[in-house]
Amino acid sequence: MGDSRRTTRRRFLIEGAKAAAATLAVPWLIHDGVLAGAGQPGANDRIGIGYIGVGRRGRQLMGLPPEGRIVAASDVSMTRAEEIAAKYQGKAYQDYRKMLESKDVDAVIVATPDHWHALPSIHACQAEKDVYCEKPMTLTVREGRLMVQAARKYFRVFQTGSQQRSMAANRLGCELIRNGRLGKLTEVIASNYPSPWECDLPAEPVPDGLDWDAWCGQTEPRPFHTDLYTPRANPGWISFRPYSGGEMTGWGAHGLDQVQWALGADASGPIEVWAEGGKLDAPLYREPESRRRGDELCSKGRRVHFRYAGGVTVTLDNGPGGGAIFIGEKGKLTIDRGRVKSEPEEIALEPIRDEEIRLYKSDNHMQNWFDSMKSRRAPVADVEIGHRSTTVCHLGNIARWLGRKLRWNPETEMFSGDEEANALLQRPQRKPYQLPEVV
Repeated sequence: MGDSRRTTRRRFLIEGAKAAAATLAVPWLIHDGVLAGAGQPGANDRIGIGYIGVGRRGRQLMGLPPEGRIVAASDVSMTRAEEIAAKYQGKAYQDYRKMLESKDVDAVIVATPDHWHALPSIHACQAEKDVYCEKPMTLTVREGRLMVQAARKYFRVFQTGSQQRSMAANRLGCELIRNGRLGKLTEVIASNYPSPWECDLPAEPVPDGLDWDAWCGQTEPRPFHTDLYTPRANPGWISFRPYSGGEMTGWGAHGLDQVQWALGADASGPIEVWAEGGKLDAPLYREPESRRRGDELCSKGRRVHFRYAGGVTVTLDNGPGGGAIFIGEKGKLTIDRGRVKSEPEEIALEPIRDEEIRLYKSDNHMQNWFDSMKSRRAPVADVEIGHRSTTVCHLGNIARWLGRKLRWNPETEMFSGDEEANALLQRPQRKPYQLPEVV
């Protein structure tokens, strides 16, 4: 695709998106027209994708639809970036900001560690690139709101990697609940996801080609260690608080996202949250070891409860990891990763009628993002949805860290009358990795 053709296409889509978005007061609630524009890419146009982070998860996301092509790869490990770029005849970058300057890159897939999701996503929106950001979308609540603001300000299509939104069984389960098949809900039970803990692993030599200071990013630099650099190892960065929300955000971003969807809370959230077991004193890992000890200390006897405005209470206990058990007056329904079952069985077998609530249908998460980029309509896991679902996870962690009941206002995204809790909605950020203000 020539530069003039690419420029024309980009301008046409952006201007069409601006015209439609200006008419929408609450765009994330109106999936069929959020960023709608009349423009469509030409039949021979392929969308150029650049990757920010090409480790384990980034590589799993390289099976693009036919209308996509990998044109660039960026990673703090130049070795990784060069390997992927060579495989796909693209260009390698160690600094993703240089990649965002490329006219060949129309959109980006952000598959970095969690503490590196927000900044490149916002920079990509500012560079007028559409975004697919892996879940959990954020490290803090404040990051999420800024990411939403950036996507809206720059009229970007922003898909969150909550793939269960594109699973037929999950959608059916949520539709059954939304259409009252269980009657009035009395209880929701999800998994008791562990919170993260602290790390002080010994130093190891930094591998050739890795910019370790950049990997640390907004966090205070720590010595390199393989079991910190790897997502899931002994135990891996997913379990450590500076870089992640632990399994509370790792798996909770799947399960609690399904709770939000089923409760019709995609643009809101709970109004109260509290945790059992008192204030969490998280362990410190000084040597590599499995997750077992940390997971037990950061979850056992520490059930978390969320109360929603309608009176439903969600409890983190013995529910499934990818969804929840919904209990109502007429029975029980379990939604998990790609499956739904009910007691009595006929609840799940009753079809959804044409006149009933139908949720956004998507059968392939990546294809849905590409379709949305072409139509300029919001995807099934739009940035607002990703932010709200991940926020629920953050609230659970904060409740454990403080050990008391907290009142949450989903509209202001602040705790009521609790300065200590509100201070945990963001974290100190090291220069030069602070988030830009988006207004």
